[in-house]
Amino acid sequence: MRSDNIKKGIARTPHRSLLMATGVSKESIKRPFIGIASSFSDLVPGHIGMRDLERQIEKGIHTGGGQSFIFGVPAVCDGIAMGHEGMRYSLPSRDLIADCIETVANAHQLDGLVLLSNCDKITPAMLIASARLNIPTIIATAGPMLDGESKCEKLTMIKGAFEAVGKYRDGVIDKNRLLELEEASCPSAGSCQGLYTANTMACLTEVLGMSLPFCATAAAVSSHKRRIAFESGEQIVELVRQNKKPLSILTKNNLRNAIIADLAMGGSTNSFLHLLALANAANIDVTLDDFEELSHKIHQIVKLEPSSNITMSGFYQAGGVSALLKVLLRDVKEFTNIEGVSLTKTRKLVKDAYVDSNIIHDYNVPFTTKPGLGILKGNIAPEGSVIKISAVDESCYEFRGTAKVFDSEEDAMVALERNNIKEGDVIVIRYEGPKGGPGMREMLAPTSLLVGKGLGTKAALITDGRFSGGTRGICVGHICPEAADGGVIGLIKDGDEIEIDINKRILNLNVPSIELEERKKEWKPKKANVTSGYLAKYARTVQDASHGAIV
Repeated sequence: MRSDNIKKGIARTPHRSLLMATGVSKESIKRPFIGIASSFSDLVPGHIGMRDLERQIEKGIHTGGGQSFIFGVPAVCDGIAMGHEGMRYSLPSRDLIADCIETVANAHQLDGLVLLSNCDKITPAMLIASARLNIPTIIATAGPMLDGESKCEKLTMIKGAFEAVGKYRDGVIDKNRLLELEEASCPSAGSCQGLYTANTMACLTEVLGMSLPFCATAAAVSSHKRRIAFESGEQIVELVRQNKKPLSILTKNNLRNAIIADLAMGGSTNSFLHLLALANAANIDVTLDDFEELSHKIHQIVKLEPSSNITMSGFYQAGGVSALLKVLLRDVKEFTNIEGVSLTKTRKLVKDAYVDSNIIHDYNVPFTTKPGLGILKGNIAPEGSVIKISAVDESCYEFRGTAKVFDSEEDAMVALERNNIKEGDVIVIRYEGPKGGPGMREMLAPTSLLVGKGLGTKAALITDGRFSGGTRGICVGHICPEAADGGVIGLIKDGDEIEIDINKRILNLNVPSIELEERKKEWKPKKANVTSGYLAKYARTVQDASHGAIV
């Protein structure tokens, strides 16, 4: 065992003494050492229930014959960090968390890991860490929260709370109703209810076979989730005995499977960043070209909140990821054989899966032949940009509008709140990319306000920043090159015409190239937002979004 490096032989007497100080018995020292990297936090709704799941994982590990050790890693709630300086830390936390897990697991020579995750950047961080370490690993995602409800109205964090702000400011609801929605939208522990980034990444982790069946969709407060946590603890000991490592699961074909599933579900645009970063960590040749190729082939067969009123609880009842895999394996030639941490169980569950065809459509009867996500290119984004097609009304697939330019999210919010954005406008928010932000903030606040004000099909928003998985409307993010790198988005002026064509995958600035060349000569980079601390270090080392914003 790898842990023999810290526990075998006369020279390791001091090490065994220190291990015994933690309460490990002489007999237990002989067992496989399994780390439980827990992202428990009282600050993050998706993580507040993890103390219970830690216990279940511990019980499973000890039942399976292992010795468990819990250690903590950071967690950021994107919803709470949204709309202010705190959001600059969200994406950078992904690499920080991966570094933490790598450090503890290697310093203590652990034999295997159960990575307890849930929210937006934590799950991809743990996938990245598993690839870097390449020791037996299972990821346990803590699960979605229950749906909210108020006066017989079904609520989610996005449609119940974020969009309520726009409705209140536009006079659609009064303050009493606003406060009712505020209190009822997030009724339990768990990740937010729709197919936002947290649940998208949980689903893709299950598609990749790095978590057990139904882990992505079983509610955080359910007994099913507790059983999955226990089984994850048991299974990791078996993986150590088999010496089954992540890089035997995280193959190029399996990563392409995850992209196909993502497109078929219409997941969060953030998944592009995270899958590209995972490919880099695993040294697998998957690039934005794979997304582009597959985005022209894959139909959307699942439509969940925010693109519909079906939440993760509905997806769970419809058969969850196992049902989705059954359909994709049967009908999509590009979807290859699945791998996983519990292959026998997974294959049986997929083979026998119940599929509610009202929610998970037959591939030949899709919601749309368009994928859920798409890559747009053009003179604004020669290296690519991302749009959540599933969240755009089909009447808006071709949109031309007039630019209104802002050098920060805050400035755009002021214009929205003062009703300075009108039908036909294209909001341009720049200097919010990985380097320019730094940290590539999500733009959920302005996109939600846009929808709440009734402009979701009448105005557009483009940015070198990124979006929450809960974003709806004509919203294009991840524009590369970003403004801080001299990208064309930094040359746009108020009044310029911008063309967005989803069918042709085009994002263009309709300004003559000669004029753009003149603007480029006059362009000067904006002064850095931060000059010290973690974010300054991140800005110096981060790559662009088309490469996963890796450091």
